Amino acid sequence: MWADAATLKDTMPTAFEPETAALPKLTNEEIARYSRHLILPEVGMEGQQKLKAAKVLCVGTGGLGAPLALYLTAAGVGTIGLVDFDIVDESNLQRQIIHSQSTVGKLKVDSAEITLKGLNKNTNIIKHNTMLTSANALEIFKDYDVIADGTDNFQTRYLVNDACVLTGKPNAYGSIFRFEGQASVFATEDGPCYRCLYPEPPPPGLVPSCAEGGVLGILPGLVGVIQATEVIKLILGIGEPLIGRLLLVDALAMSFRTMKLRKNPECPMCGTHEIKELIDYDQFCGIPKPTEAGPLEVSSHGSTPDLPIVDGIPQMSVEQLKARMDSNTAPFILDVREPHEYQIVDIGAPLIPVGDLPNQLHRLTFPKTTEIVVHCKSGARSQRAALFLKEQGYTNVSNLSGGILAWADRIDKSLPKY
Repeated sequence: MWADAATLKDTMPTAFEPETAALPKLTNEEIARYSRHLILPEVGMEGQQKLKAAKVLCVGTGGLGAPLALYLTAAGVGTIGLVDFDIVDESNLQRQIIHSQSTVGKLKVDSAEITLKGLNKNTNIIKHNTMLTSANALEIFKDYDVIADGTDNFQTRYLVNDACVLTGKPNAYGSIFRFEGQASVFATEDGPCYRCLYPEPPPPGLVPSCAEGGVLGILPGLVGVIQATEVIKLILGIGEPLIGRLLLVDALAMSFRTMKLRKNPECPMCGTHEIKELIDYDQFCGIPKPTEAGPLEVSSHGSTPDLPIVDGIPQMSVEQLKARMDSNTAPFILDVREPHEYQIVDIGAPLIPVGDLPNQLHRLTFPKTTEIVVHCKSGARSQRAALFLKEQGYTNVSNLSGGILAWADRIDKSLPKY
């Protein structure tokens, strides 16, 4: 059994226990606004004052960060920090409800601030328009009471976890994929951290991102609200936080299962404390360093600079491929997306989904010295497919950098993007 509310309150980090006399007073306007909280004995006047005094950092203002920040703002959390460096895209609006048609093209932190200030003018919004890195995470985290992880990649999840352990901040964690989600509270003094659950990251490319695998638009709302609930419970010191438990959400079955988690005494982060500083998380997760190469312009000679070679696979730009096609020297182009993606848009290349490639190699009837360019949506799956083909003896394989999205952006703007 979990401890009762009084006992649980005693175990909360000191950040949640400011002196009652030091708590900010509520104005008459705020008393009216939060009246439904004030009449809850578990919240009351003091609880609402704690919410007003609290500082919560939302890492990401995407699918999870949107409902998370909205509900924390509505609940009266006094300071909300937002970490994001992206801009609002039309494809975000299917799930990222903090943004709108009118803010497409704006920085996400600016777009989120507009919505949050419209919801609660008294909330202090602090914008961190930057990528969270090992160089800045500890400095950003130090001013907040709770960190809410709404990220979508493994390297940032490990970074958030480690920074939370090092700074003593609880991590209200959530993740989503397709129709399923997870939530927990990591990095408390007595509970496990993210590394206790996942000591090692999965091999690069094994788990597709939401951009590759898709996500039901409503799902991040469901999981993000769970995260917000956990944050508020931590601030108030009430209920049974998801410390030592992993909540599994299946939206198709509308089922919720809970797994018990134990703190690993051998965990190098929260157990032995072997890790004493933030590391290179791209390297830890086996992710190639981002290159400086952006959209490439075709020169007056009709060529473009070469893109990097990644894991032995040359990267071809869409401009280079278009020039080859125009000069009738086009290589064999292979599309490795899924059939439902092919129905949305294609550039005429034959389709073999990356997962079917081992069983469909017989369809490649040409010599293994034939030049092949592999493409997918954005370049990640096609890189994996190119590596597989190279392992099978194909000697002249390239990856189309940026995939069909780059083609639609820079070659044929009439094509739809998804």
